[in-house]
Amino acid sequence: MKSLMVASNIQALEAAKAEAQRLGLRAMILSSFIEGETRDVARMHAALALEVRASGNPVTPPVCFITGGETTVTLKGKGKGGRNQEFALAAALDIAGLRDVVVLSAGTDGTDGPTDAAGAIADGDTLERAVAAGLKPRAALDGNDAYPFFERLSDLIITGPTRTNVMDVRLVLVG
Repeated sequence: MKSLMVASNIQALEAAKAEAQRLGLRAMILSSFIEGETRDVARMHAALALEVRASGNPVTPPVCFITGGETTVTLKGKGKGGRNQEFALAAALDIAGLRDVVVLSAGTDGTDGPTDAAGAIADGDTLERAVAAGLKPRAALDGNDAYPFFERLSDLIITGPTRTNVMDVRLVLVG
């Protein structure tokens, strides 16, 4: 039996980089091998945005940081969601109030956990919009309940099944 690889995570990241550059952003692929606890990885991604805003390091905006791989979620609650939605919610807590910062995390197969969403998107206004809508971001994160949180904000990424899986793609845009 012969195997033929037709796609990979790095190819997905390179396509994202090309599109970001086409849109006029400085784009940097940081790694296609990101693993670890989703919340920790999200905080590291948010820290990149915070650093760019605070010091202009490692690059000045506008920039799009791109990563891939698959993280894991340690379930503590009984909510609904997946690692990409949880990533966006955890990052939203750290980028709250930052103007022109957007975080996106999505599964290339179009599915995130036991949901119909591929992932979610968050920005510096996500927490403010959530509180105004009566949502409790920290409680949603603690309960692993990101799906209804982002569904209420209309910030889920729903692509439908893509019939391919080359792991996850994450973007951090700092304008």
